[in-house]
Amino acid sequence: MRPAARIRSHEKGTVLILVGISLAVFVGFLGLVNDLGRLFVTKTELQSAMDACALAAAAELRPALDPPDAQAIARAVNAGITVGTRNRAGFQGQQVVIAPEDIYFSDRLSDNSTTFPFGYGPSGAADPATASYALCARSSDGIATWFMHALQAFLAQPATLNTVGAWATATQQPAQHNCAIPIGVCMLPGASAADPFAGMAVGQWLTSKLEASATGSYSWIDFTPPGGGANELAEIIMGNGVCNVPAVGALVGQQGNIESLDKAWNTRFGLYKGADSSATAPPDYSGYSYTPANWPTQSNAFGGTSLTGVPNFQTSRDSNMTYQSTPGQGYQSTTSTDLATNGADRRFVTVPMVDCSAWQASNPQIQPVLAYACVLMLHPMTHTSDPLHSDEAWLEYRGPANASNSGCSTSGLAGGTAGPLVPVLVH
Repeated sequence: MRPAARIRSHEKGTVLILVGISLAVFVGFLGLVNDLGRLFVTKTELQSAMDACALAAAAELRPALDPPDAQAIARAVNAGITVGTRNRAGFQGQQVVIAPEDIYFSDRLSDNSTTFPFGYGPSGAADPATASYALCARSSDGIATWFMHALQAFLAQPATLNTVGAWATATQQPAQHNCAIPIGVCMLPGASAADPFAGMAVGQWLTSKLEASATGSYSWIDFTPPGGGANELAEIIMGNGVCNVPAVGALVGQQGNIESLDKAWNTRFGLYKGADSSATAPPDYSGYSYTPANWPTQSNAFGGTSLTGVPNFQTSRDSNMTYQSTPGQGYQSTTSTDLATNGADRRFVTVPMVDCSAWQASNPQIQPVLAYACVLMLHPMTHTSDPLHSDEAWLEYRGPANASNSGCSTSGLAGGTAGPLVPVLVH
């Protein structure tokens, strides 16, 4: 063979070697990227679960309530676990597991579970009177990578299992908008647009026949006059309420008496008729009701003491007590287990404050929103066949909706200054 041919033959061999090395390196990088991608996806899925857990737990915190809500921490833990475990990890292959020990609470912002001042479970008992931050932290271990596992097997090395972790911290901040139900609370005589809450005390009861008059303490309204109607209002009551409702100063309309709304109203007490159920219209944690008959003082059924010995709302909610009567009229009362499993904060609601006395002289009957208040729904709308029948559907005033001790929360978007407090991620 001539020298030039021998050189070309040698070069061909070198190229094959370089191609082989390049392919090995390429496959190695491809496998490494694949493995890192799997770990990244798993961590992202786990982070979504921790975000959901922290937001759900923070939504249950009421540090400024007086008296303190003794079961707020327990409900926050349950809410965090319930919502967080609805997420899946490992390319959606398995449900995320969250234990009570993975949820921590603090009275100040902290960046991880090791520096949280106190927690729930073995790490310490959180104080519901001061806990305002919730942190969820969880790791997922035993993750075997594909390429590295194969490479370690080829090299006769023990397989290395990987761990990824995620955490999230949430608290409550004012919403940009309210999520309200279509009830207008009448300001008291002597109050004004500048101070619509004047004369009102936290814990006082409000009552109305929900008819077209200015004599009651509240009445139906329409957020979008002259539109709306009974079906629209029913959907609002059974759902989350109206979010992005009119700002203070915007006009709302009076609806008058709409008896058909009792079906929607009563779902929040765990009372259902027809096809409705907790799956379509979530109830509160408690369906127990309050009227002057079992709460004669007509004040502070939330945390006070009744002269008749019945439990206050905090106690009934902690025990998931159902409506204490056979409702009749085709209604079915849900079970205590259903309230515990599917319940939510459904009886603390945000409502606009209006000047009801001005409705009588206005045509059309529209008035400006003066402010937003937080009220506690005390009694379902019952019929004469119900042993606990009342002509009134009672509410308890719990303060301005954006007050930290009001008890109201909403699904509005955080970032405002006057809206109700909503959960928001801070870490």
